[in-house]
Amino acid sequence: MINITFPDGNVREYESGISGFDIAQSISPRLAKEVLAVTVNDELRDVSRPINNDAAIKLHKWDDAEGKHAFWHSSAHLMAEALQELYPGVKFGIGPAIENGFYYDVDLGEGKQITDADFVRIEEKMLQLASQKNKYERTEVSKSEALSFFAGKNEEYKVELINELEDGSISFYKQGDFTDLCRGPHLSETTDIKAVKVLSVAGAYWRGDEKRKQLTRVYGITFPKKKMLDEYLEMLEQAKQRDHRKLGKELELFTFSQSVGQGLPMWLPKGALLRERLENFLKKVQRMYGYEQVISPHIGQKELYVTSGHYAKYGQDSFQPINTPAEGEEFLLKPMNCPHHCEMYKFKPRSYKDLPVRYAEFGTVYRYEQSGELHGLTRVRGFTQDDAHIFCRPDQLKEEFINVIDIILYIFKTLEFENFTAQISLRDPNNTEKYIGSDENWEKAESAIIEACKEKGLDTIVETGEAAFYGPKLDFMVKDAIGRKWQLGTIQVDYNLPERFELEYIGNDDKKHRPVMIHRAPFGSMERFVAVLIEHTGGKFPLWLTPEQAVIMPISEKYNDFAEKVSNILNNYDIRTTLDLRNEKIGRKIRDNELKRIPYLLIVGEKEMETNSLSVRKQGEGDKGTMSVDDFAAHINTEVENLLKFN
Repeated sequence: MINITFPDGNVREYESGISGFDIAQSISPRLAKEVLAVTVNDELRDVSRPINNDAAIKLHKWDDAEGKHAFWHSSAHLMAEALQELYPGVKFGIGPAIENGFYYDVDLGEGKQITDADFVRIEEKMLQLASQKNKYERTEVSKSEALSFFAGKNEEYKVELINELEDGSISFYKQGDFTDLCRGPHLSETTDIKAVKVLSVAGAYWRGDEKRKQLTRVYGITFPKKKMLDEYLEMLEQAKQRDHRKLGKELELFTFSQSVGQGLPMWLPKGALLRERLENFLKKVQRMYGYEQVISPHIGQKELYVTSGHYAKYGQDSFQPINTPAEGEEFLLKPMNCPHHCEMYKFKPRSYKDLPVRYAEFGTVYRYEQSGELHGLTRVRGFTQDDAHIFCRPDQLKEEFINVIDIILYIFKTLEFENFTAQISLRDPNNTEKYIGSDENWEKAESAIIEACKEKGLDTIVETGEAAFYGPKLDFMVKDAIGRKWQLGTIQVDYNLPERFELEYIGNDDKKHRPVMIHRAPFGSMERFVAVLIEHTGGKFPLWLTPEQAVIMPISEKYNDFAEKVSNILNNYDIRTTLDLRNEKIGRKIRDNELKRIPYLLIVGEKEMETNSLSVRKQGEGDKGTMSVDDFAAHINTEVENLLKFN
């Protein structure tokens, strides 16, 4: 008999060799139907695999990320089986589950390709194969057996992967007529896959190496119910309409130029003003919390980043060193702001009374991302982080951490990111040698994060073993208006850089001590944050942030002078206005300016000119009646003040 421990701490006794499915069946037949995978002592497994020893388990359904992973990983194998039947001679690379669905990299052979026109027949073949109720069967094989099997099928990509594996760690999965090299986990059988969509096809270099052969990457997604697929496709359609690249162009916020270089965004006037307001908004909050604004150069000596460890981490993804006329002198475009801030901390001796020191900077950093991975503002080569680094004593850590949480929660509230969770990432207690810092400091840091989250009442998940090597962290996962998940805002505790840079302060015992360093970036990067904000709002920004708060539209040219007078008055009230003086009918002007997502549309004609008033329309709400110019200005400023109110 073995003891099985459940997430709630409950322990049950079962016969050795029982499967996750049978455990689920013992709890509830309905649960057994819904369970897709099982975690056994931190290892994600098939529900059909036997459990032979005492174990802590967690059963995963569709709503769990682990359940979706098993479902989509199994679907990647199903798609590979379909491609094997439809494209004889196809060779297979890798086929992982990803955040939304899966892909498979395949070599179709010379002259063969998959186009959009082929998607339907791939989907039909997958559904046909799924209906056969074939089981996903796991087999553990020796390295020689694995090599012999795939070499015999001329699968050179699989052979290359097997050569890098250790004997005794290799397994195959088979369903129907398809066998793949795979660790798993997988579903019990194919019949769980009820709805299929091939999403796109792209080129992908084998193992991401531009010098290797370009394979065909086929993306797909599957669901256990047709209704789920329909809802997902509707979300995708909404996402197309909200795409920040499309709206960024329409709203004239930013642009790219091949002459300037890929992945290097240029902010147009409206976008620059929007970004400036975001920066000023955060700077104001930071001043309330005692941050000091600093500015560091865009480059630094290579040795600076060698010391910090960033060269080892980002060296391959950075622009190449800049050589100066001085022999042996090399500079790098900075990949991170942290080393510069460490040097600022060091510029004078510090006492325990001086701490905490809080440096904040909107610092632009550079990383040479692969061209195929660049995507609008969300993946660029030059981006500005809303970076800050807090140097504090260990006894100050919890309070400082809570203050950062408060800043992030205020930002989310103000920008209407209401649906979010926070992930606490802790170190693996069974593998402490891969982390730096004393056990005492780790325990203090982890306790500070956990207690801070409890005090703030955050909806949290805890991931053991996901901490950075230099300290635990807290990441905020936000769902946007159409249900997509984004990682926005991070707080990290760091013992590494204070050690590497030999940062010190004199304690009240007159001895030297190392400060603890907190990294925090509520926005992350300005570029990515603006992209998420565009897609979350559909380009309809909050009134305080939008580039144009109101447009004034005279019903004929006779009232242009009055419109300009109103514009000047409102501008004096710090209300951002634009004029539409085109010789067009008022209905056309209303339609055109609604498409520009301007919050307030102000119509002026003879009656408005005589009474010094405005006919007011609000985006999405229609006619709001007539107001005097001064009353409208007061209304706008009160609305903005309420949106930015700090609690």
